[in-house]
Amino acid sequence: MQGRSFRVLFFAFGIFISSCGYGIDVPVKLKQHVYQLSHTKKPRSVNFQSGLDEASAYIRGSLDSIGQGWRKQEYRVDSLRVHNIIAFYGDTTLPRLVIGAHYDVCMNLPGADDNASGVAGLLELSRRLNIEKPRLKHCIEMVFYTLEEPPHFRTVNMGSYVHAKDLADRKVNVEAMVCLEMIGFYSDEKGSQQYPANIMKLWYPNRGNFIAVVGKKGMKDLGSVFKKGINKYSNLPCEMLIAPSRVEGVDFSDHLNYWLFGFKAIMLTDSAFMRNKNYHKRTDTWDTLDYEKMAELVEGLFRTLKTYY
Repeated sequence: MQGRSFRVLFFAFGIFISSCGYGIDVPVKLKQHVYQLSHTKKPRSVNFQSGLDEASAYIRGSLDSIGQGWRKQEYRVDSLRVHNIIAFYGDTTLPRLVIGAHYDVCMNLPGADDNASGVAGLLELSRRLNIEKPRLKHCIEMVFYTLEEPPHFRTVNMGSYVHAKDLADRKVNVEAMVCLEMIGFYSDEKGSQQYPANIMKLWYPNRGNFIAVVGKKGMKDLGSVFKKGINKYSNLPCEMLIAPSRVEGVDFSDHLNYWLFGFKAIMLTDSAFMRNKNYHKRTDTWDTLDYEKMAELVEGLFRTLKTYY
């Protein structure tokens, strides 16, 4: 009982300090987001309309609290009513940089790293933009996707497919898309990082203490911008993998749908099951993530946008 009371007080304190402005304690705010999203009354999965709706309400409420406008992009999948949440920062007549993260989970799991971590990072990036209000050369379109996970992965029911198709149909000028997919798990333990092919261990670190920029061939220039920016403007090491999409993991998230419509797209990830043994398990909980490193990534992303976009 005492432990539960402490957690309630801890998160109430997080809510209080977050209302005082950005930068007081970004890791605490990230932790609050992940905790709330991984503790919906019902799992935020395709199996529970109410769980998806509760997660959506939390995201929309968080955007409201920082004065960030948003809209729903609604569609139906059989009897399920689902929607993406779209928010814009900047002049919508400018070329778009889409940054997205999915808020649904696989099966009925907590999904802290997968992908409450990506949603939390995107919410805090929005907070930073809205407080500092930098003048950018691009419009930042932030999208919180639904139905990334099975059974709808690689189908037209994915929220990112719906969004990418809409952009293509309307011929929106999209510079690129950046996907935030599992950004919260890190380890300094030797041998904690695995790769699709063992030979990659000759060039990449064997400790899972970095964020990875991942893309298919043709995405090197885009990926290099974010690798350079994150390494320069944060204390989180960043590595890059550009490889054919058939290499395991290269297309394992929402960015794949933007490739289908001819857009440039990359993924920022902690590499999922190649590092995090809690992937798609009940042990993927809020207390397994490194919020200090997540905060470093938000800092690196924000300053990369200011510098290059």
